[in-house]
Amino acid sequence: MFEIINKEELNSTVIKMDVYAPLIANKAKPGQFIILRVDNDGERIPLTIADYDLVNGTITIIFQIVGATTLLLSKLNVGDKLCDLVGPLGNPSKLDNLKRVIVIGGGVGSAIAYPIAKALNKQGCEVTVILGFRNKELVILEESFKKICDALYIMTDDGSYQEKGLVTNKLAEMLEIDTKYDEVITIGPLIMMKYVTLLTKKYHVKTTVSMNTIMIDGTGMCGGCRLRVDNKTVFACVDGPDFDGHLVDFDEAMKRAKMYNEFEQHTYDDACNLFKKKVK
Repeated sequence: MFEIINKEELNSTVIKMDVYAPLIANKAKPGQFIILRVDNDGERIPLTIADYDLVNGTITIIFQIVGATTLLLSKLNVGDKLCDLVGPLGNPSKLDNLKRVIVIGGGVGSAIAYPIAKALNKQGCEVTVILGFRNKELVILEESFKKICDALYIMTDDGSYQEKGLVTNKLAEMLEIDTKYDEVITIGPLIMMKYVTLLTKKYHVKTTVSMNTIMIDGTGMCGGCRLRVDNKTVFACVDGPDFDGHLVDFDEAMKRAKMYNEFEQHTYDDACNLFKKKVK
């Protein structure tokens, strides 16, 4: 069993947890993920390893409450234990020999961008970070990013914090002045990553995306996470999660991501009703 050592609410819908998992912490690298179950009857969900602590034997997960399992997970507290936790899974991000990089995070995808930016900073890379959120209330990890990057820009859709606009607005502004970046690494909603890659392709800047698709077993056997990359079928859990963004079929990926929306809404509503009954 995997005990929750620390829990913190980053905003109204995003939770940060440190979980005791020394074997996973010992092997984890930026870009990798875990799959967990809250209880014996629960579904398996993937979450990126946002950080890890070798001394305390913990890994950090950051998640947004969007479905039944993340709702159940959010109700756990320090001292509670997860039923299952498997990892690290997926391929680590390829960060060797990078000297100048722009890291872009959208919403809760910023939590996935953090360990990558941190690792780049540690190896002496010049790291510029652009984060995008709908509004000020949803901004997360600002102080953490400030410690590990050379420049940080925060964009909000409504202009309620720092600069108004999308991450692509700031990226276009930067690339118009200077395109001498080794790579752009972007993590967030599919629609955001699609338009980032369309922009960087125009400027001929290599771009890596992290594809956090539907996953079940994490071994490539179920096929739930399949994608079209360079017109070939790949599986995000074993071939990724990082891919050349200029080769990803984002339109197909977005279509597949919507397939289970209705079912997920039903399970989320059922979970909400269950907690309401317990409160009464």
